[in-house]
Amino acid sequence: MRETRIIMGMPITVEVVDDTALAAMGQVFALFDAVDAKFSTYRADSEISRFNRGEVAESDLSDDARAVFKLARETEDKTEGFFNMKKADGTVDPSGIVKGWTIQQAAELLGKAGCANFFVDAGGDIQAQGKNPEGGEWQVGIRSPFRLGEIIKVVSPRGQGIATSGSYIRGAHIWNPHAPKEKLDDVLSITVIGPTVLEADRFATAAFAMGRDGVYFIESLPGFEAYQVNAQGIATQTSNFGDYVIS
Repeated sequence: MRETRIIMGMPITVEVVDDTALAAMGQVFALFDAVDAKFSTYRADSEISRFNRGEVAESDLSDDARAVFKLARETEDKTEGFFNMKKADGTVDPSGIVKGWTIQQAAELLGKAGCANFFVDAGGDIQAQGKNPEGGEWQVGIRSPFRLGEIIKVVSPRGQGIATSGSYIRGAHIWNPHAPKEKLDDVLSITVIGPTVLEADRFATAAFAMGRDGVYFIESLPGFEAYQVNAQGIATQTSNFGDYVIS
């Protein structure tokens, strides 16, 4: 069974192969709804919006918000500040980590429900497990940042998480915290494969903020691979990215 809903301003697709876990699909979508209600910077009543207005102290944040803040700060440390949820205006926007964090929770929820074969895709960030309905490996297409209908690579993450950061769909929503006014236009997209979608997502965001150096940063991380496309249409991939490529 496969279903797509628009939540958090993007398509969320869940595909479950095991009939015994079909009921868990509703719980997955409810999870995404709850996270959106808590972390959306576009909703005035969300916890993150109320925190940014000073209506909620950090000590009074929910367990989920504290967990996300902790992860964000750990990621900031590990990326030498290229991941930073604090914006130039002093507010915080943890969306660079929330999506992967939620997909990871969704995957854990499905696993606990007895599902061994599933696919969760939130706006192109994906965690898949087991086999697809045909009994083969799940496959993920990487879009061209120049022509969105064109797939330039097909990969099989084989239980790993995969996430893409770029400016070609949502525009300039990622910034370099070390030079906030600098345009990030050297690189159009970077796709990262990592141990989990949470790991792939948070480091993909940081790598994109690094510009052309991002792919080399991913190269330095054990267990991670990346495929980067620059504004001239030149692709650079890490040493073992090819191990995941189908075509």
